[in-house]
Amino acid sequence: MHAVKNSWSVRELKRAISSALYERTGLSTDKAAVLAGHAGAQPLVVADVVKNPYVLEFLGLAERASYSESDLETAIITHLQTFLVELGRGFCFEARQKRITFDNEHYFIDLVFYHRILKCHVLVDLKIGTFSHADAGQINVYLNYYREQEMTEGDNLPVGLILCAQKNDTLVRYHRHG
Repeated sequence: MHAVKNSWSVRELKRAISSALYERTGLSTDKAAVLAGHAGAQPLVVADVVKNPYVLEFLGLAERASYSESDLETAIITHLQTFLVELGRGFCFEARQKRITFDNEHYFIDLVFYHRILKCHVLVDLKIGTFSHADAGQINVYLNYYREQEMTEGDNLPVGLILCAQKNDTLVRYHRHG
């Protein structure tokens, strides 16, 4: 029950099993303290709360020969509540097509969320094709902008998510930060 309620990752669930959390909670007179101790045992990291892969069949996109990133974004906004559930616990919607400007040239971040547990912005770039190094470069520009212009006191570094149809694991590994 706690695994589902708290959107535990596989690693978090394994830690709960190996530390006999179920038994310790059942035997304790202060169950909330035991659960709180488990939750605070290790600080959360992005990998604990960000899923891979995301399954978006709930968008109900009809079969077509091709889609645009705008089609995907519109479907996500239409089904925002379900998309937030798929993302996991703690995501709060902040913006769609967030405009940032450099020397009078405008760029648009597809979706912006704030993760209330990680205390950071999550920038989502939607790609209908296969992940490329250009995608990683684009999201890094957005992340650097957020680090310098949008972070406030108490925020952790922003996180970038590129939702794409396919990826090359080796290419992704060499573009991963942190």
